[in-house]
Amino acid sequence: MLHGDVGLELAARVVAAVKSSLDLDITPAEALIRPSNRPGADYQCNAAMGLGKRVGRPPREVAAAIAGALDGTDLFVEPEIAGPGFINLTLTDTWLSTQIEGLLGDERLGVPVTEHPRRIAIDYSSPNVAKEMHVGHIRSTIIGDALVRLLRFHGDEVIPHNHLGDWGTPFGMLIEHLVDEGVDADQSVSDLNVFYKEARKKFDAEPEFAERARQRVVKLQSGDEQTLALWSQLVDESMRHFMKAYKTLGIGLTPQDSYGESFYNPFLADTVAELEQKGLTEISDGALCVFPKGFFNREGDPLPLIVRKSDGGYGYMSTDLATVRYWTGDRAATDLLYVVGTPQAQHFAMVFAASRDAGWLTPEHHAVHVNFGSILGEDGKMFRTRSGDTVKLIDLLTEAVDRAATVVGERTDLTDAERASIAHAVGIGAVKYADLSSDREKDYVFSWEKMLATDGNTATYLQYANARTLSIIRKSGETVPPGAKVTLAEKAERDLALQLIQLPAAVQSAIDGYTPHKLATYLYETASAFTSFFEKCPVLKAEPEVRASRLVLCALTSKVLTRGLDLLGIEAPARL
Repeated sequence: MLHGDVGLELAARVVAAVKSSLDLDITPAEALIRPSNRPGADYQCNAAMGLGKRVGRPPREVAAAIAGALDGTDLFVEPEIAGPGFINLTLTDTWLSTQIEGLLGDERLGVPVTEHPRRIAIDYSSPNVAKEMHVGHIRSTIIGDALVRLLRFHGDEVIPHNHLGDWGTPFGMLIEHLVDEGVDADQSVSDLNVFYKEARKKFDAEPEFAERARQRVVKLQSGDEQTLALWSQLVDESMRHFMKAYKTLGIGLTPQDSYGESFYNPFLADTVAELEQKGLTEISDGALCVFPKGFFNREGDPLPLIVRKSDGGYGYMSTDLATVRYWTGDRAATDLLYVVGTPQAQHFAMVFAASRDAGWLTPEHHAVHVNFGSILGEDGKMFRTRSGDTVKLIDLLTEAVDRAATVVGERTDLTDAERASIAHAVGIGAVKYADLSSDREKDYVFSWEKMLATDGNTATYLQYANARTLSIIRKSGETVPPGAKVTLAEKAERDLALQLIQLPAAVQSAIDGYTPHKLATYLYETASAFTSFFEKCPVLKAEPEVRASRLVLCALTSKVLTRGLDLLGIEAPARL
């Protein structure tokens, strides 16, 4: 058997056994193979309960028939029937040892490349130009980057697109204020933040300024040279700030991945015209609207997507429809992923529905709103500074690294540069893992103390576990060659080996639901299994053959933790 998810191999054996014993065809998913919590069993097959109903026989009788037909002498010991019809499967130590020996030399650690790659366009991060990124952008940015890494490792073609807010009324307001003040456009983003607040205040308080700002928007949209020059400077300065934040976070987005609202502006008229031609629009209160079926307000009235406002302008609904049309039509994407907060769930459901009606999304396309919850402070409220202001992203990251420096300490065996590098890996890793280890659909509480803890489900704990494996190997003074022999005499050895071969299943699970926390959970369980192994199975003091076997387990643990953390966008320092 090739290295890969043992669950898939067990499922294939069950499928064959069901066909042989019951003359039924089932899919591998219907084999219902699950890791077992029962002492002495590694996996459990739960298919007999459902199959019993199909064939009109007691589940235990069906389970016995399946178990009797299972071909598994090379893979598992004699199956055991338990409870109402569970089939417990325990892998042979010989098979498990062979897998570990083979995985050490496998760069992909058993994770296969998909046979059916998709072309995936993923929208994430999406900050607003002329404003600093704040903590509200961090979840989309971190989750999106992890999904890009996972999907590329899976073998899919992934096209990131950073949907910048760089168009519309706010820019007329801000540019007009810059003109009034005579400010050099080479301002820092922090200064422009202040400018934005001043411009907003003036826009709300001075009708004459508000009118000029609206006219400035018209100039921007019509291509006025001076206005476009000022707008471009705002975009360029903002992009420099974004790139600084992305570099600090280790995010792969580049300026070439930016597709702001301005990018889609030339497509809006054609998008709306096509909707009209297909008979999908109607006038409502002077605006041109699409009413996707099945969406209503609290009063029971149909909800509209406004595709052209009563004044002839276009809004973000038009832009989002043009986005779908562009990526599936012009760029031939098979999948559209939008890593955007949960409050936008209804909006995206309506956009997808309208896009299906227009033919831009076909049954062959997948469009998914990868939604996420909020970051809360330890008081259970939205995470803010003590003064109540929004937390700037760059300030948050700087504090993370500073706090991590105290965790790293003043080790005399490291240079200043090494300590700084480790502090950065620990601090940024703590922030990212706190997010990615949580179910993305749920809110999570931001706690410095918890995320930088050296025990529990934290990046720091995983990083320490990895550093410990490498420390053991360094102290051994030996290399660990691929194919070195492995023996699993102790339970802690076997438990760790069983955990290490499950990386393919964890990666696939994270991809299937766009749920990075499932990979994070697996990595934590792997680090925990290694800790138990480390405490119960001496490595350096063991007899030569046992020592060599345990060094293989250490080396493979490091490879699994390093690869898994990298797929989440987190560094794994060799020393800690």
